[in-house]
Amino acid sequence: MPGADFLQLDPARAPAGGLTTWLTDALRDAVRDGRLRAGDRLPATRVLAGQLGCSRGVVVDAYRRLTDEGLLSGRRGGGTTVRTDWLPAPAEPARTPGRTPRTPTPSATTTPGTTSPGTTSPDITSPDITAHGGGPPAGLPRIDLSPGLPDLSAFPRAAWARAERAALSSLASADLGYGDPRGLPALREVLAGWLARTRGVRAHPDEILVVNGVSQGLLLLATVLRDHGITRIGFEDPGSRGAREHIRRWGVDPVPLPVDDDGLNVAALDASGLEAVLVTPAHQFPTGVALAPGRRRELVAWSSGPSPRTERPDGFPARLVVEDDYDAEHRYDRPPVPALRGLAPDRVVHLGSVSKSLAPALRLGWMLAPAPMRAELTEARYWTDLASPALGQLALAHFITSGAFDRHLRQVRRRHRARRDALLAALATHLPAATVHGVAAGLHLLVTLPGDVDDAALAARAAESGVTVHPLSSHRRGAGPPGLVIGYAAAGPDRLREAVRRLAAVSRSA
Repeated sequence: MPGADFLQLDPARAPAGGLTTWLTDALRDAVRDGRLRAGDRLPATRVLAGQLGCSRGVVVDAYRRLTDEGLLSGRRGGGTTVRTDWLPAPAEPARTPGRTPRTPTPSATTTPGTTSPGTTSPDITSPDITAHGGGPPAGLPRIDLSPGLPDLSAFPRAAWARAERAALSSLASADLGYGDPRGLPALREVLAGWLARTRGVRAHPDEILVVNGVSQGLLLLATVLRDHGITRIGFEDPGSRGAREHIRRWGVDPVPLPVDDDGLNVAALDASGLEAVLVTPAHQFPTGVALAPGRRRELVAWSSGPSPRTERPDGFPARLVVEDDYDAEHRYDRPPVPALRGLAPDRVVHLGSVSKSLAPALRLGWMLAPAPMRAELTEARYWTDLASPALGQLALAHFITSGAFDRHLRQVRRRHRARRDALLAALATHLPAATVHGVAAGLHLLVTLPGDVDDAALAARAAESGVTVHPLSSHRRGAGPPGLVIGYAAAGPDRLREAVRRLAAVSRSA
């Protein structure tokens, strides 16, 4: 199904025969409300037309209309951009009295337990659950299909090197100091525009906290929640074992809440008496479902309710939704799903990173939190590790503004789609009785198995044959069907087919 990450454009919303007018209006609205800012470059007409599944002429005509209106400008070889002489300066966000973010000083009270989290997880949503057992038979290569592993061979080395050179050439002497614990203003400015265009999240740069990945974001969040007496948080079941163990490591107990084909069961959340919940609404891990529209509305309505305890005097949200937007860039057969943050910015914490889209080694992510929480999160960040490295931040800012990030995402999306298709075909051939879930997006599939199969034992036997997969039971606290969580981004089609052949062989031998 066509759709663009750019501005969350979904042509299914266009009236019959009115695609050009719909696109023109959508772009105009984005310019006027600040999602598109002065100097932002729009996608090439061929690229946007391909994503929307329409003729290039539709996009060309929409761009031409807005150029005639004076909102856009274009030149041969330079692309189409938002005119710098049209937009007003962005308004400063409202400040909560007495809660203005500040750079903490060493005399501030140290927050306990803020050392960098040690984990064996390759990523927060894909813990290293390698089944124990012997290695593969002689001559057979090991194939790691752990979920959440991106295609590291696709990392854009040349483009990233250019971004780092550009960052170094523009690096001021002052940038070589410890820097703002919230992150460099240059990156926060770029992220504000990028999140508005791709995730429907409108935020001032001052609302963004740059973090070393989602794992550090969870550490900071747990620290602040504990300080406010919140020691329990709702957690999807099944849900990421890595995130669950991270939250528990920092003193907040994850309480399992059921997930079905529509995502999190909000009625169960409402009955739990909890004050906070961690969700993966764009692509639930590990089932792959997107939180259904009705459930999204229910979750936002839940967050507006009163605290089960006495109302806090400091404006801290009575109920809090924590949104882990871990792989929203990777989708193939469905329109983009906007981030929850756009619906309730005063009650939703939004977490994201480049771990799935570029590489975990960059350790770059972001957090957007309600205003009353920002100063405390910034202070916790300061006492954890002062700030993120400046060079990586500036390189990412240049990587985004140059268009290299969008080009990279288009390239890896094509590669991932081909690998997903190869995995699906192999599963249909060799494991026809299995049911496959989460096909439309992400970097993994969930395969549920018939009968009373012991999925942990099956994963252990698969490891002995040289194939690493996750048993579904390792990501679940309650009862449920057996299954395997299989990542496909880091293996080529031939290795995926070979892995499924081995999985089928060990399944038959059970």
